[in-house]
Amino acid sequence: MARRIPESMAHLGTGVLAACVGLAIPASASAPGLLSATATVIAILADELFLGEAEGHVDGAGTLAIHSQKTPALTCVGEFTSSAELGGEGQLHCSDSSSATFHFQRLGMRKGHGAGSFSRGAMSFSYGLAAPEAARYLTLPKGKKLAYDGKELTLVELSD
Repeated sequence: MARRIPESMAHLGTGVLAACVGLAIPASASAPGLLSATATVIAILADELFLGEAEGHVDGAGTLAIHSQKTPALTCVGEFTSSAELGGEGQLHCSDSSSATFHFQRLGMRKGHGAGSFSRGAMSFSYGLAAPEAARYLTLPKGKKLAYDGKELTLVELSD
């Protein structure tokens, strides 16, 4: 014979069930969002500004997706691995067939900076940092600085 749960306790059942289901699902690449964090990426690839996002997982693996600020159809996606002790490294493949390899240092759980070799030139980037702080770690094109144009981050000429 089934027992009825008193109405005063019925609301607890949903929360307990959700918690049990959450614990029963293994944290793996097949469960995106579980035990992962995202961060904004600001990158300079061959003197061009790219913006996007990286998602890192508790096991140190992650993915990133960025696009050219000047030519939004130019997109790049990649993967990386990292550890707190050693930093990280990864690869990037772009829609125009260009590619990059990179390494980075963590400045905290969700922020850091790095550099790499891009098939069309140098690469530098930051993740999890606001533009003013990110600029310290980026190799900006000569005579340019990062600025907001009212709605998005862009590269602008330095004023005298």
